[in-house]
Amino acid sequence: MLLDEHLKLWNSVFIQLIDTRYYALDSGEELRSYRFPSSAFIYIVRGNAQVWMDGQVYAAKRFHLFHGGKGAVFSVFAQEELEYYMILYRPVLSLSIDHVLLQQSTDNNPFVHPYNFAPVSPLTMFDQVEKLYEEWKKQTEFSRLQAKAYFFHFVYELLHQWHQQDETLAHPDLTQMAIRFIHEHYREPLTLADIANVLTCSEGHLSRLFKSRLSISPIQYLNQVRMKRASRILLLTDASMQEIAESTGFPDAHSFSRSFRKTIGISPAHYRNKYSTDMRSQDMPVFMQGIALQSSSSSLYNDIENRYQERRGRELFMQRKSKTAAAALMMCFTLLLGACGGAANSNGGSTATPSTQPAETMQNIEETSASQVETRIVSTPKGDVEVPANPQRVAADQYMGYLLKLGIIPVGARTYMLNEPWIQLSGVSKEVIDGIEDLGDFPMNLEKLTYLEPDLIIGSIDENIEQYEKVGTTVFLPYWEGLTTTGPLEKFRKVSAIFGKEQEAEQWITDYKASVEAAKQKLEGIVKEGETVSIVQIGYKGLYVMAAEGGNYGSSTIYEMLELPPTQQAKDIKDGFASVALEALPDYMGDHIFLYGSNEEANKEFLESPIWKLLPAVQKGQVYLYGSFEEDGDEFVMEDPYSLELQLEKVVKVMLEQNGKQSK
Repeated sequence: MLLDEHLKLWNSVFIQLIDTRYYALDSGEELRSYRFPSSAFIYIVRGNAQVWMDGQVYAAKRFHLFHGGKGAVFSVFAQEELEYYMILYRPVLSLSIDHVLLQQSTDNNPFVHPYNFAPVSPLTMFDQVEKLYEEWKKQTEFSRLQAKAYFFHFVYELLHQWHQQDETLAHPDLTQMAIRFIHEHYREPLTLADIANVLTCSEGHLSRLFKSRLSISPIQYLNQVRMKRASRILLLTDASMQEIAESTGFPDAHSFSRSFRKTIGISPAHYRNKYSTDMRSQDMPVFMQGIALQSSSSSLYNDIENRYQERRGRELFMQRKSKTAAAALMMCFTLLLGACGGAANSNGGSTATPSTQPAETMQNIEETSASQVETRIVSTPKGDVEVPANPQRVAADQYMGYLLKLGIIPVGARTYMLNEPWIQLSGVSKEVIDGIEDLGDFPMNLEKLTYLEPDLIIGSIDENIEQYEKVGTTVFLPYWEGLTTTGPLEKFRKVSAIFGKEQEAEQWITDYKASVEAAKQKLEGIVKEGETVSIVQIGYKGLYVMAAEGGNYGSSTIYEMLELPPTQQAKDIKDGFASVALEALPDYMGDHIFLYGSNEEANKEFLESPIWKLLPAVQKGQVYLYGSFEEDGDEFVMEDPYSLELQLEKVVKVMLEQNGKQSK
């Protein structure tokens, strides 16, 4: 609806102000499925939250405004301390309204239509909302009339600022919608296709969103949720393995036990016997503490039961500042006592596989302190940053494989980095991984991060950098750039430059390229001169062809490293991948096809389709099946040095086996 028509409707109705409310939620609290009794405005004035409006999910920050009509279902989850106002009103159409405008209001009623946006001048709107709320609380006829006047001032500002922004609205957050669906349905036998179908998107698109935000697939995330719940049931009940399996989405006890052992490292029975007597035992390994204790670290979703409550008359702003100052002072004393009580751990070393390091002596500590006085300048997309020349305590929300390959053991990392598929196949010891603090999801848990006292933080998502900078020196190194990803070798070089370890990185790259050359010799003659190669990933509602540059799922290994020639169509794709209809697939296919995810149950129908079977590459037996999103994913999910080594080995193996040769 045009702004003029919107204004005419507001000028042609009587407004009954129903109520004005103020709400405050602590971090982790939520309001679930509140149905608006009338039209309503929600104005967030403090904190960050995930907001659900009639099933659509939005990432909302302070000074974000939402509108919904009568009957709209509203839910909110506070990612940090959250405050917002709710204004309930009822419009009554005037008898004098013209018929055209009445028809327009029926087709696209602005009092019912949901919308949301971030005002350009939020404090002006906050001023009107605050005055409205204060007058409404007085409960007199005069104050109600004054409150109504402030409501119209608020609506005027809303429409004026919305028009200034050219009606730019926020879009639903598919990742958050998927996360909420997983938490609500993890007890069911879900597949990636089930989740994508509910969200009306393709499997490939959903997986890419997850990996760009969480570096993990939806199915891996589902498994994390199931394992967390299963661990708690094991510790707090004597339920049988079959009962636990049925309550966490597994078909039987055998499947549950196998997945539990793969994820946790020990059998469910062993886990229960060892930790059920005291689930808060300090002897529990770090990786189990995070699962068994359900740490309150910041996450994209929290399954706390509904503890929502309305609280009026909270402390004044100055009182809150005093409490914050007191807490900060207490933290300073705590950190000081910790520093006096013992030396911090140190990380760093050679390019060899990392190993656990002994405690530092006083002399080592003094040498470390002296070395940290020296600094270097690192260039980032946000400008130059001065960093320690020899950082000893590094935390990162990405790039763990790159750091470990450089001999740097981070003191803390994101949950999903600690469970990346390549770890079990890499030779990195379990003790090293267990010694890295689990810092939760994006953004990393700031309380834990502060406690670790990192001298360098590496962040990969722009919106989190400001929070990390409050804790310590932070370098912004983006992992994804739109829908494409920087070449993995270039990523490794950028990570090494932060630490002045370019020489170590180049040595690994040299060795890796030598392995690539040896692999090329083994594959010689399989892809003949003039033939081309395509990489396809099967999705629920479409097929995805990887680009010659900037793609994922082994694209860099196949195209960039092994230099297998892409088709012209793959060269023309600019966004890392292209979605194509099944009927158009032959136009994109080369003489050889790499098919990612072909072993998954949902893709069998595609493999039986006539279009697929009639492709020349299929008829010649020049199709290479590899990779899967199922369970914990595989080495093709990430692009760190460890993953690249494993990818090269797997690609060579499938090509040789398909062509009747043996890999050595």
